[in-house]
Amino acid sequence: MNRMRKILLNGSDRFIHVLLMRSFLKWIFYGSVVGILSGTASALFLNSLEYVTDIRLVNPWVLFLLPLGGAFVSYLYYKYGKHSAKGNNLIIEQIQEQAFEPVPLRMAPLVLLGSLVTHLLGGSAGREGTAVQMGGSLAEQFGKWIKVGPIDRQILLMCGISGGFGSIFGTPIAGAVFAIEVIALGMIRSNALIPCFVASFVGNIVAMNLWGITHIHYDMGVIPALTLMVVLKVIVAAVCFGLVSMIFSELTHFLKKSFVSIIPNPMLKSAIGGVIIILMVYLIGSRDYLGLGIPLISQSFEDNVHPFAFLGKLLFTAVTLGAGFQGGEVTPLFAIGATLGNSLAGVLQLYAPFLAGLGFIAVFCGATNTPLACFLMGIELFGSEGAIYMFIACLVSYLFSGHTGIYTSQLIGVSKSPLLKVPLGTSLSSVKVKRK
Repeated sequence: MNRMRKILLNGSDRFIHVLLMRSFLKWIFYGSVVGILSGTASALFLNSLEYVTDIRLVNPWVLFLLPLGGAFVSYLYYKYGKHSAKGNNLIIEQIQEQAFEPVPLRMAPLVLLGSLVTHLLGGSAGREGTAVQMGGSLAEQFGKWIKVGPIDRQILLMCGISGGFGSIFGTPIAGAVFAIEVIALGMIRSNALIPCFVASFVGNIVAMNLWGITHIHYDMGVIPALTLMVVLKVIVAAVCFGLVSMIFSELTHFLKKSFVSIIPNPMLKSAIGGVIIILMVYLIGSRDYLGLGIPLISQSFEDNVHPFAFLGKLLFTAVTLGAGFQGGEVTPLFAIGATLGNSLAGVLQLYAPFLAGLGFIAVFCGATNTPLACFLMGIELFGSEGAIYMFIACLVSYLFSGHTGIYTSQLIGVSKSPLLKVPLGTSLSSVKVKRK
């Protein structure tokens, strides 16, 4: 009897591993296809982005076309976009099964064109939103072609997020974890980890090796020795990073609602937003806060920046996105964090590039509620020598950003503190309503 049971168990184990291998190979294939699609889309976007940015820098007068460009893109979304205007939130809601509208294929070309217009004419926006939306849209279409079921469709959408994120920043590990962490605060979709890593890894390889994309990396320089005083200073800086990320998220959402309530017409709304950005440029007498903000980031690691440079980039980005211009938030968040870290270096008596690196990942972490992904991004970008400080900065920033974030459709899986009573399973936008 015991011998027969052993034979059955052994046979069962082999059958289980056959199924596991089948699932593994399936997701290697699916993830690779999504990675190829999203990596190619990211490469097209990055090359185009570099081209239009060069045009803007050589022809500063194009800034005066920003109101017209914003109105044009808003018209395209109004006329042809359907639900595409919801952007990243639509993809997140589809993964959560909270939305009835599918992710349309038209989202990819619309967000690509809209983001390029924003950057060509001087709006302050990022690139992650474009890459994620293109990746999600292409992954959704691929799922329709092969007729996957509901669970596989959700995983494919997460693969689209990973493929877009990993290929646009050159961080395949962070890209994989970002997709499974961003859906809900405090919850990890571990069943999608292998597919998401494959999509992110392949997407990054395709973008770099097939299409020749190169990514900018920064040097944190000398990492201070691990002492109690340095840890305390990093915690103080991380609290500031978390609070600033909260301010950015809340201000951006406030401006989006205010623009819509005051100016219901989307074309007029974006046109007026463009005029406001032009006035802001001439009011402060600087164009440093237009575009991605890469020069600001580089300066934060190499020299001193204006003490309130982080505030300038924050305001320009919030107005740009609030007025309905297309583009992401992440690269501006990198710039906000790096410049803030640089500004805090003198106050805290720490090496400026070191704090700039911590701010780079921590402000992004507070705004997206993805501490693990941001920590891994720090290691991929800066190396592992300062890992303990990066982990502390991400955790503290995540906590002090509160239950806010740039993605209002994120669900609250676990409260950030047992002392904070928030309704679990609701979105960040719903929490705001219930607090009133």
